[in-house]
Amino acid sequence: MKIGELAKHSGLAPSRIRFYEASGLIRGVERKENGYREYGPEALWTLDIITSAQSAGFSLDEIRNLLPNDQARWQHAELLGSLERKVAEIEVLQKRLEQNKAQLLVAIDSVKNRPDALACTDRAQWVLDKLKESSGPALAGQTAE
Repeated sequence: MKIGELAKHSGLAPSRIRFYEASGLIRGVERKENGYREYGPEALWTLDIITSAQSAGFSLDEIRNLLPNDQARWQHAELLGSLERKVAEIEVLQKRLEQNKAQLLVAIDSVKNRPDALACTDRAQWVLDKLKESSGPALAGQTAE
């Protein structure tokens, strides 16, 4: 099929399909004498895999390493390992986001409920002190990344 038909079936823009091809994610594309690309039926399957994997948080490099040369040659152990690593990465990210959320909620509460008697210059320090109290040594020892 031509790129327009593949774009229609996949829901992706032709430019995105060309980008995936140039990135080495779509293989086996034939060029006709008129310069048109001709995609086989596996191209749609590959695009489905790419978009699903990106939605799950995989980078294009990770996807490139996972995609087999053809549908029958999946490296099941490598695929399973990659999926398990991605789940572990998501769990770490979820924990970090939960900690960030807790810190932000403390900051919001501290700003809303700060003592009115504090001088303006002391208010920011009061909020920072509340953040440090809520996180214990973790925040006090953090450095900028």
